[in-house]
Amino acid sequence: MRIVVANVNTTRSVTEAIRQQAVKAAAPGTEIVAVTPEFGAESVESNFESYLAAVAVMDRLQAIEEPFDAAVLAGFGEHGKEGVAELLDKPVVDITEAAAHTACLLGRRFSVVTSLRRTRAQIHDRLRLIGLDSRCASIRATEMTVLDLEDDLGRTGERVVEEAAQAVEADGAEVVCLGCAGMAGVADRVQSEVGVPVVDGVTAGVVLAESLVRLGLSTSKLGSWATPPPKRITGWPISRR
Repeated sequence: MRIVVANVNTTRSVTEAIRQQAVKAAAPGTEIVAVTPEFGAESVESNFESYLAAVAVMDRLQAIEEPFDAAVLAGFGEHGKEGVAELLDKPVVDITEAAAHTACLLGRRFSVVTSLRRTRAQIHDRLRLIGLDSRCASIRATEMTVLDLEDDLGRTGERVVEEAAQAVEADGAEVVCLGCAGMAGVADRVQSEVGVPVVDGVTAGVVLAESLVRLGLSTSKLGSWATPPPKRITGWPISRR
């Protein structure tokens, strides 16, 4: 089995951290291919950057020539999943959905701990779109940028523990989701110190993607995520121009 994991920003060290987390989660025999967009922002922390990343990820995935079995989109609360699901004839798993659905199997209510306060609305919108916003107790922010999270895992762990503890004590969360791929590697520490299940989106995304492939299931092409109708698209694809 071959699974592509797509970073949404252009920072290759973040892609490598995501790849390492995905490899740890993957079953024996699963090959992980981590890809970085050819264009876009070095970190994605606004709607503008998120929409740009959505186009960049679709462009990057279409440029892959070797066959693969599923795609995992490693951006928490980002746009573009629906477009990728239309383009690909294989399972597409978004880490926001993967984390939230997994959390709902582990407790009645979950909280998300993310990077910046300004990203909370995007995450809430994503959860509302998939019908799980009512299960979300809170969305808390570390007020560390994506690149800061990835650069200092010690400090990242401290801040996530602090916010996760508040989510449990003040907000009534029974499960915590890590709301940024840059938090890869801190789940065990947070779970140990806070005492509730902690879901890493990349880990959950890879395992769910593997499960869909093994079940022989893929995106429905009847209705909402049908393949886009053939028509002339000016300037597309971008990466192969």
